[in-house]
Amino acid sequence: MRFLGLSGRAWVIAIVLVVFALLAPLYLLDRFNTIEFAYVWTFAIALIGLNMLTGYSGQISLGNGAFMAIGGYVTAILYWKLKIPYMWTILPAGLLAGLVGYLFGFPALKLSGLYLALATFALALSASPVIKNFGDLTNGHEGIVLPQAKDPFGIGLTNEQWLYYLTFVLGLLLFLFARAMLAGGIGRAFRAIRDSETAAAASGISLTFYKTLAFGIGAFYAGIAGSLIATVTAYVNPDSFDLPLSLGLLVGVVVGGLGTLAGPILGAAFVVWLPNYAQKILDKPDIVYGVILILVMFVLPQGITGGVFRLAAVYRRRRAVAHPDEEGELAVGQQAPPVAEREAGRG
Repeated sequence: MRFLGLSGRAWVIAIVLVVFALLAPLYLLDRFNTIEFAYVWTFAIALIGLNMLTGYSGQISLGNGAFMAIGGYVTAILYWKLKIPYMWTILPAGLLAGLVGYLFGFPALKLSGLYLALATFALALSASPVIKNFGDLTNGHEGIVLPQAKDPFGIGLTNEQWLYYLTFVLGLLLFLFARAMLAGGIGRAFRAIRDSETAAAASGISLTFYKTLAFGIGAFYAGIAGSLIATVTAYVNPDSFDLPLSLGLLVGVVVGGLGTLAGPILGAAFVVWLPNYAQKILDKPDIVYGVILILVMFVLPQGITGGVFRLAAVYRRRRAVAHPDEEGELAVGQQAPPVAEREAGRG
């Protein structure tokens, strides 16, 4: 029996994971790890948007760090100039970044593959110099200091716990929104464009509308993440949104698993935690990071989520051999898994 596209077992697992995540900062995590997980949820939001752009619609982007910069500086400037509380700046940050991304999608229509990647790479390169050039608005090299985010409800949470819950709840809501979107007509159009633009156009799918929409959605998620990064760090400067950030986002979405719903979460954990562990392993963290990244992609060419799906498929095949009566055809009245889930399983 399935509900909203998920089996009963999947619902139980999802509920247990959410409850565990909600209780972790209260009983399991210290202050440092609590704030680190806040960064994980924040990067997961950015990677969900990039995954919809690259993993589902097939448009390679190396410039989503620039859209995060827009979101981060919207939050910082609104506080610095107008003293607007950070909670009221998150949505405007996402909307402005989404608008810029949507508009960028129009010239990007003429590009594809490596040419599109190169154009977005230039976008990432230009973000930091542009911020520095408008010093009157952005405070230039000095950056903008924000106040520490505190529990607005007075329920006794520390700053780290409040930031954890803020990023987690927003990440969960945006994850559910993305899942619903990808399970509907927009998701089918994205996948059709990714698989073959010619076939998609022949089927009546508007390439202009959906490709620019994908850029807008990806930028919207990046803007939300940028706003949260500024809030969690309580500081922004041009170097916060330089080229390594954009490259790190691409690494996260590929390592997590392109075209999968769980991939961005695993990729965000990889991007946030691996540099810390690389620093502990060797005094040359860049070398350790590079070696581990190569090993991960060699062993799991379809990302971590793809590896999990592959192991699950092997388990099902072995169980079918051992228990042919249990793993036969679908029972009467049992529905097949939806197309989106089957495609994710193949990815």
